Amino acid sequence: MHGRWRVAILVSAAIAISYLDRQSLPVAVKAIQQEIPLSNTQFGDLTSLFLLAYALMYAGGGVLLDRLGTRRGFLAIMIFWSLACASHALAVGFGMLAVSRFLLGLGEGGGFPAATKAIAEWFPVAERSTAMGIVNAGTAVGAVVAPPAIAAILLAGSWRWVFVACGVAGLVWAVWWWRTYTPPDRRGAIDITGLERARWSTLLSYRQVWGLVIAKFLTDAAWFFYISWLPKYLYDARHFDVKQVGAFAWVPYAASGIGCLLGGWLSSALIRRGRSVDFSRKLALGLSAAVMPSIVFVTRVPVEWALVIFSVAFFGQQSWSTLVMIVPTDLFERNVVASVAGLVGFGGATGGLLMNLVAGRLLDAGFGYGTVFAGAGTLHVIAFVVIAAAIPRIPDPRD
Repeated sequence: MHGRWRVAILVSAAIAISYLDRQSLPVAVKAIQQEIPLSNTQFGDLTSLFLLAYALMYAGGGVLLDRLGTRRGFLAIMIFWSLACASHALAVGFGMLAVSRFLLGLGEGGGFPAATKAIAEWFPVAERSTAMGIVNAGTAVGAVVAPPAIAAILLAGSWRWVFVACGVAGLVWAVWWWRTYTPPDRRGAIDITGLERARWSTLLSYRQVWGLVIAKFLTDAAWFFYISWLPKYLYDARHFDVKQVGAFAWVPYAASGIGCLLGGWLSSALIRRGRSVDFSRKLALGLSAAVMPSIVFVTRVPVEWALVIFSVAFFGQQSWSTLVMIVPTDLFERNVVASVAGLVGFGGATGGLLMNLVAGRLLDAGFGYGTVFAGAGTLHVIAFVVIAAAIPRIPDPRD
C-alpha cells in the first residue's frame, strides 16, 4: 500500500478512538446513573461542556497544528485527551464528571484539524475527498465498536473500567503515531490562495470561511444531538436495556461509515472523470443534504424502522461531513488549512453545544423527542443553501 494511504488509515484510527471515547458516556449513562443521578438537563449540560471545550480547542488546535506541525501536534493532542478520558473513572459526582468531560473536549477538539492538515500534506486534490472519507469513516468505526464493547465491559464489571480502557487505547495509538508518521516532501505542492500564515481576523475576512462556519454550525447541531442522545433515546423512549443498546445502537454508525466512504468516493470519481471540483463537491453535498429530513419520522414508526431512518440520516450526515471537511483544502494552502478547519469546526461544535443545551431542557419540559428531531431535520438543507451562496465557485487547480 502506498505510504499516503497508510497515513489515511493511521489518522482514521485516531478518529475512531475519539468517537469511542466520546460515546463512552452516552452508552454507559444508565450504569453511571445508578451511582451518580443525572437528569436530562444535566446530561445535556455534560454534553455541552464537552462541546464548549471542543469548540475552543477546535479553533485553537488548528493554530497549534500549523505552528507545531502535524507530527508533534497530533501526538500532544492524543496524549492529553486519552488521559482526560481515563479521568472519568475517578468521578464520584456530577462536578467531577463535568470537569473530565470538559478536559476530554479540550483534547479532542484538535483531532479533526490535525486530520485535515495530514490529508492536505499527503494527498493531491483528486484524492483528498476519498482520503478524508477513509479518515471520517473512523467516526463510524469508533461508534460501531462503542455500544457492544462498552456493554461487554458494563456486564463484566464497573462502568469506570470503560473510561480506563478507552484511555489506554489512545496512548497505544500515540506510540504508533510517533514511530510511524513523518511529514512528506512538500516540493511541487499547489498553493491556491497565496496566503502566508494567517491570523483569524484575516481568515474571517473571507466569506467562504464564514459560509463553511455557518454551515458547520447548523449541521453539527443536528449531528451532535444524534450521537449524544441516540443511546439515551433508545433507553428512554424505546425502553431498551444495556444488552439491546449494545446489540443495535451500532447499526446507524455502520451506515455513517458507508456514507463517509461513498460521499468521498463520489466526489473524487467525478473529478477523475473530468468534472470540475466545484460541481463534484457541491453535487455530493446536495445529495447528502437531501436525505436528512427523513429523521422527522423517527418517532412515528416502529423501532425497527426507526433504526433504518437513523441509519439513513447518519449516512447522509457523514457523507456531508466528509465533503465539508475537505473543502478548506480546496480553498486554502496547506500552511493555513488547519487554522481554517479549526474555525469551521469551532462553528460546528458551537452548534452542537447549543443544540444539546436546548434539547435537554425541551425534553425535561415535556416537549418530547419528536419536537427536537423535527427541528434537526431541516438544518442540512439550510446549510447547503448557505454554502452555495457563500462559495459561488470552488477553484480548480487544473484551470
